[in-house]
Amino acid sequence: MNSSTPSTQSISLKAYGISTKKIHYQLSPSKLHEITVEKGMGVTSSTGALAINTGEFTGRSPMDRFIVKDDITADKIWWGNVNIPFESEKFDALYKKVIEYLNEKELYVRDCFACADDEYKMNIRVINEYPWSNMFAYNMFLRPTEEELVGFDPEWTVINAPGFMAKAEEDGTRQHNFAILNFTRKIALIGGTGYTGEIKKGIFSALNFILPVYEKCLPMHCSANVGDDGDTAIFFGLSGTGKTTLSADPHRKLIGDDEHGWTKENTVFNFEGGCYAKVINLSEENEPEIYGAIKKGALLENVVLDTNGVVDFENTSITQNTRVSYPIYNIDNIQEPSIGKNPKNIFFLTADAFGVLPPISKLTPSQAAYHFISGYTAKVAGTEAGVVEPVPSFSACFGAPFMPLHPTKYAEMLSKKMLDAGVNVWLVNTGWTGGPYGVGTRMKLKYTRAMIHAALSGELGLYSYDKYHIHSVFGVAQPRECPGVPTSVLSPRATWNNDEAYYKTAFKLTNAFRENFKKFEAYANEEIRRGGPQRYAF
Repeated sequence: MNSSTPSTQSISLKAYGISTKKIHYQLSPSKLHEITVEKGMGVTSSTGALAINTGEFTGRSPMDRFIVKDDITADKIWWGNVNIPFESEKFDALYKKVIEYLNEKELYVRDCFACADDEYKMNIRVINEYPWSNMFAYNMFLRPTEEELVGFDPEWTVINAPGFMAKAEEDGTRQHNFAILNFTRKIALIGGTGYTGEIKKGIFSALNFILPVYEKCLPMHCSANVGDDGDTAIFFGLSGTGKTTLSADPHRKLIGDDEHGWTKENTVFNFEGGCYAKVINLSEENEPEIYGAIKKGALLENVVLDTNGVVDFENTSITQNTRVSYPIYNIDNIQEPSIGKNPKNIFFLTADAFGVLPPISKLTPSQAAYHFISGYTAKVAGTEAGVVEPVPSFSACFGAPFMPLHPTKYAEMLSKKMLDAGVNVWLVNTGWTGGPYGVGTRMKLKYTRAMIHAALSGELGLYSYDKYHIHSVFGVAQPRECPGVPTSVLSPRATWNNDEAYYKTAFKLTNAFRENFKKFEAYANEEIRRGGPQRYAF
């Protein structure tokens, strides 16, 4: 929980071509907060958290994320519209322009780590144009002690210049913003966007290549927690499915909320030192751990405050993607260090806006692999321009934008680990029940928590006909009873009160699954292909 080394400590950045003398090294979060407010770049909320606006971009820009195509990456990366190639020469020229720009600025530098397991720990240096971006780096990466900073040798460097605007026709970018990974130079170069998520996801993407290729370690876009008996649970899910909320459980210790590795030694470790939670509609009643973490040291992004500095969590006038970052120690119940052993349960979280998936169901190994590769959730009306009804959204491995290798590489690793560890795999629908979005209602959080607790405690039991019903469309096993949950809620069809409409919608979704999976069929074995919905619409 070390805040920093003394702010008087200096550092040379000449190795990067940076010659400016205006460099602040390892400033404490309170000092960065103070500077941000002094510069008029943020305000202090009523809880003591710093609130800032990230500017033009309030989320990641996947079409502006590139990977330099070179001897290391050429034959290993799954190139396409997720991993877009960038020329080495273009990177070098753009890097030079960014450095020239930064040489005119006041910079904030932080040395830190990724990966809580010493066996996999990576030294990282983050160079920021803005003080609040450096505060984000303090919150989100692992914080070294003063002793660990002596002779610190960074393996990867993040260079973050939100104010630099690229010229697409000259620089090889799509537009003025960019996030580029260079595995030869070990640099993540980010410009034209103030959205802090690009910083953490840049290193996450690098680890998603390095760990499986060189370390035989599976990187995962997931949260994780551990029970009193040492049983680790893993929660996969895309944004808005409840990954952060459900892992912050007062009855279990939090390992981490977003990025983890599953080692060959069968341990699970956090990549990060903090949490980056969505705060749209946040309430103390539903999410007390996250709500309580928004205090001094936390960084709120793109929220609306009243004249007294009180956050209106329901106000989405700036963005639906309102966020807070905070060091993990802002949560009371955490695992220290952020490492768990003996994974026993895996939960795939999906916010099904069609309202047809069961609220919880047990998956076979082949179904688990299929749903992992598919990575399904749904977009609802109003979240994006032109979205007027639920739209299926698939993101391979529940994190395609950050996965440099082909999704089946990660799926094969996960399948083997699941079998070796004998884990239970569950599909949990945190989305709609009683009808699709606009007709039905969102699944109550207290029911989802009850179902997860029942799965973790073993109360849902092993599969048997008496205890489970095989869903007639999706083929998954849905429990007939669950403590703390009305029996009627467990059957999505029963909540609709209209069988014809239910099955019509269910078949519409299975066809979307099948269409999405076509691009993976050539790479997936027969067992994985059998894990998908087997019934077809007429």
